[in-house]
Amino acid sequence: MSATVQLQRQGNVAVLTLAHGKANAFDLELCLALRRRLDECRDAWCAAIVMVGTGTIFSAGVDLLRVVKDGPPYVKRFLPALSDAFEALFAFPKPVVAAVNGHAIAGGCILACAADRRLMARGTARIGVPELLVGVPFPPVPLEIMRFAAAPRRLASLLLEGETFTPDAALEQGLIDAVVDPETLPSAAMAAAEMLAARPAAAFALTKQQLRGAALTRMRAGRPAFDAAVEDVWCAPATTEAIRGYIERTFKKG
Repeated sequence: MSATVQLQRQGNVAVLTLAHGKANAFDLELCLALRRRLDECRDAWCAAIVMVGTGTIFSAGVDLLRVVKDGPPYVKRFLPALSDAFEALFAFPKPVVAAVNGHAIAGGCILACAADRRLMARGTARIGVPELLVGVPFPPVPLEIMRFAAAPRRLASLLLEGETFTPDAALEQGLIDAVVDPETLPSAAMAAAEMLAARPAAAFALTKQQLRGAALTRMRAGRPAFDAAVEDVWCAPATTEAIRGYIERTFKKG
């Protein structure tokens, strides 16, 4: 196992740290590594998960440079792996806490929204889903995660406008559950995980399954209905040009 997703045991809590380059951007390797770590966390010793990023970034979303560089053959392998990883996290039967230590953009926001509780460090980091600003559609799994996590009256504007938010604004939008000081984020996330882990495991798992069952049903029905169409748009030459334009605009900002 590479260091792409590090696993540290803290009592009966598994701390999964994304350690995949500077931005923890999602590529095929990160998706597969996350799935493997989740499988490890099914062992009896693990009662809950805390997910965190490295440095000042939780995750900057999909590695768009890789998408442009490797083209449609890569995209056709990557998108199913991305959906598989997000669905596995969303359906994970044990408590999952996202410790959003920095920017959580696009796929990074979706990763956080798949958790049972989301804490974000106070500061200037931003969170949101600007996929349509990039020029790519949502696969069914990420879209259903956002439908589940976001307030219904906010969902359309979040997806269609693609705005990103500072922590306090994200709290108002319902994208996160709490804003905490950066130095207390690890302990606050651990306390949240331990609190949820103290619930009887079978009762927690069944309740979580019931809460998320409708979303999972829509995901699993939506994939055969929409995955191919989503893939076609991601692979289209016009989309590649839109991604290139977004990369250029974003890197100039940086």
